[in-house]
Amino acid sequence: MVTLAQSMQGDHPARPVLVLSNNPQAKGLERAAEMGIPTAAVDHRPFKGDRTAFEAALLQPLLEARPDVLCLAGFMRILTGGFIERFHGRMLNIHPSLLPKYPGLNTHQRALDAGDAQAGCSVHEVIADLDAGPILAQATVPVLPDDTSETLAARVLEQEHRLYPAVLRRFASGDRSLLTL
Repeated sequence: MVTLAQSMQGDHPARPVLVLSNNPQAKGLERAAEMGIPTAAVDHRPFKGDRTAFEAALLQPLLEARPDVLCLAGFMRILTGGFIERFHGRMLNIHPSLLPKYPGLNTHQRALDAGDAQAGCSVHEVIADLDAGPILAQATVPVLPDDTSETLAARVLEQEHRLYPAVLRRFASGDRSLLTL
């Protein structure tokens, strides 16, 4: 989140209007506040599986902030099709795998278990199907012989910090073509 927000300076066509988290203790909220970006948190835990009520609460600060684009980063909740449709064509996600491989969780361990030679990350548009929206960009890293899921995750995260800002810049300018880095 910090890298993405920091990238939105100068001639960047986007500006951060809100950092919203489902975890009130998320470090990103503190960092965003230090950068002067408005923040909000909607803890998902009190909603105990009532996604509709959680999303209604989540929607309030979003409607107040009026974002043009929603960038999901570290948001580990599955959103309903109704919520996603409200932001159709305006919601991006960064995912730590080379989609369509390994949607969902445990992506790094899954790549290691499969014996993949490469892993990486993808930025895609969010649609109702999990991690299945149009891919806007991918970045790869080699899988090393002594990799653990943690070491692989660290290298993929470095690429995420390069890729997401580049894609957001293009997306906010109206360019939705596949970016190759």
